[in-house]
Amino acid sequence: MSDDLWAALALMLVFEGLLPFISPRVYRQSVEQLAALPDRMLRFVGMGIILFGLVLLGIVRG
Repeated sequence: MSDDLWAALALMLVFEGLLPFISPRVYRQSVEQLAALPDRMLRFVGMGIILFGLVLLGIVRG
C-alpha cells in the first residue's frame, strides 16, 4: 500500500475515535439510532457518506 493510503486509514481511525472519546453518551445514542434504522435506510446513509467522501477527495486531490 502507498503511504497516502496508510495516512488515509490512520486519519479515518482518528476521526472515528473522536466522538466516542469526546462524548461517549452521544456516540452510544447515535449507534442505537443507527441500529434501529431499516436496512434500506442504513444502506442509503452509507451510500451518502461514500459519495460525500468521494466528492471531498476529488476537491482535495483535484
